Amino acid sequence: MSVVKFLLWCILLVLCWPLALIALVLFPLVWLLLLPFRIVGIAVGGVLELVWALVTLPARILRTIA
Repeated sequence: MSVVKFLLWCILLVLCWPLALIALVLFPLVWLLLLPFRIVGIAVGGVLELVWALVTLPARILRTIA
């Protein structure tokens, strides 16, 4: 996937080099701004999996007994 991004950036560099340089500078800043949202998403996903495991626990216990 990173090779495709690099090739797209090279095409953008040939077609419009100022835009490519702006994208090169802004990409790390946008990544840093979005990092807390990724961390929150991972935490929420983990909590939802835990709740789902607790909800389905009685059914799994009954299935192993029977």
